[in-house]
Amino acid sequence: MNESTVSVVETAIELLKREIESGRLQPGERLPAEAELAATMRLSRLSLREAVRALTMAGVLEVRRGAGTFVTDLRPDTILRRLGDFLELSQDVHMAELFECRRVLEAEASALAAVRITDEELDELDARIAAMATLTDPEELVREDLAFHKAIATASRNPTLCQLCSTVAQRTARARIWRAVVADGVADWTHQQHVSIVTALRQRDSLATYTAASRHVAEVQNWLEQRLSHP
Repeated sequence: MNESTVSVVETAIELLKREIESGRLQPGERLPAEAELAATMRLSRLSLREAVRALTMAGVLEVRRGAGTFVTDLRPDTILRRLGDFLELSQDVHMAELFECRRVLEAEASALAAVRITDEELDELDARIAAMATLTDPEELVREDLAFHKAIATASRNPTLCQLCSTVAQRTARARIWRAVVADGVADWTHQQHVSIVTALRQRDSLATYTAASRHVAEVQNWLEQRLSHP
């Protein structure tokens, strides 16, 4: 695709975005037939097709086989799910940045959860902690750890923040498995940290929960940075 073709496709993307931003294309609405839409927007069908493909990859549009192309619900958490696909392409040299993001996001989500979580959800977290205490396989431990933190983010009652937390946390899973393999006492440390977080949640103490969640991620981040700088 040459430079002129790229600029035409970019123009097509912007025109489609304006249709959505203006409300002429509503969330959940099916796009008109390709020929009709291309004529209305004064675009070539090829340019329109490329624009639709790009916005589909971004989570703005959704192609339903046999039904057509639709505008998604445009919820931020829906669109952010696609971010995870692109984060998978990031290099390990940026892992420290991802841990910084995780620390900020999960600490805030946990603080919100402290005043919004239900007793039933707290009991479920206790059950997760008990189940994790029986695990020895690093991959299983990290998988359950991800589920534990996702449950807390869900209790924040902010789907967009929850999706951000999940997207970033998933991308750090490999580094955390590595730590669980090579470092001593990770399972016991994780258990103690989780107990501290849930204790603060049960007290409905946002500041204590924020501090416990932030410390939890920071210690993993610090370990990782030390290992990467002194392999």
